[in-house]
Amino acid sequence: MKNYWKLWSLLGVAFAIFLVVSVLDVEMTIAGVPIRSSQLGHVFRQSQLRAEEADSIDLDALIDSIDAGIVEIDTVPKTILFIGDSMLEGLSPRLAAYCEASGHTLYTVIWYSSTTEVWGSSGRLSQYISELNPGYVIICLGANELFVSDIARKRDKHVKTLLSEIGDIPYLWIGPPNWKADTGINDLIAANVPAGNFFVSNGMEFKRKKDGAHPTAESAIVWMDSVARWMPLHSNHPITLNPPDKKTSRPTRVFIHQPQK
Repeated sequence: MKNYWKLWSLLGVAFAIFLVVSVLDVEMTIAGVPIRSSQLGHVFRQSQLRAEEADSIDLDALIDSIDAGIVEIDTVPKTILFIGDSMLEGLSPRLAAYCEASGHTLYTVIWYSSTTEVWGSSGRLSQYISELNPGYVIICLGANELFVSDIARKRDKHVKTLLSEIGDIPYLWIGPPNWKADTGINDLIAANVPAGNFFVSNGMEFKRKKDGAHPTAESAIVWMDSVARWMPLHSNHPITLNPPDKKTSRPTRVFIHQPQK
């Protein structure tokens, strides 16, 4: 019987040593043999920390943040004002086809050779908004400013002016279709326009017209199709853009302005 008690005592001591080494994450040497931690203490503490973190999570706030990333598509037909430079020659007919298929009214304003400076210093956007009362504004500007030096200093105020003229109207800015690396126009737009309001065209591959800059008519269709596919998942203000049965159509009206006029 006494031998059994000795055995149980030895087992008890061994268990105590194992418990201390495991839980406290210490290393010991017994009879010249290193006894290393089993990391149970580390695992236990990590589990405890995760439990404390879980208790501190505001579930309502988490659910709200998830819901905030899901934006419903606005299915109400809109009056859309599409303004910009000569890139609209390719984009506008395809957008008109989408608008026709979706019940929207499209007004296009092409100002040849225009820039953010030209538009921002003219007050013309405000005039068109006042006259047409659009429920959605689309801008395509920047192609004529790809190589402007020190562009942030020279153009930032004009980009801000355009956005202030739009005010609370939902809008989308379609970035320029770079054919070469720019000097900062895309970064400037991105610094002022939220990601969900800025479609970045830079990086897309286009077939170009002979001037090497403007996408061909077919490439412009692909460009506009890319915008339409991007909108439901990424836009801050997605609107209905049903796939059209025909390649192109005509806006309700097209306004043309020549350079610097």
